[in-house]
Amino acid sequence: MTEMEVKDNSFLRQFETQVDGHLAKIEYSSQERKVFLTKLVIPEEITQEGFKESFIKEVLHQIQERNLRVVPTSPHIAGFLRKNRQYKEMLPVGIRI
Repeated sequence: MTEMEVKDNSFLRQFETQVDGHLAKIEYSSQERKVFLTKLVIPEEITQEGFKESFIKEVLHQIQERNLRVVPTSPHIAGFLRKNRQYKEMLPVGIRI
């Protein structure tokens, strides 16, 4: 899989990337030093193996670079964090998934 360019569209409050003319996005809201990842939208036309995991990893990397905490309210993203415990330190104190 090639390098993915993920953009933080703060006006629409979503991380987004284009794949073959299709927009994949993770919607979010932010409060204090936390980013609530609320919805994962991947068009059915994007069928690349491992795309969803790579997209979520890149978004988490960008959040981590800003030294923010992440609260996954989307079931897909919460499931990803459950399987990838290395991101556990990004959760706020008291949040378990």
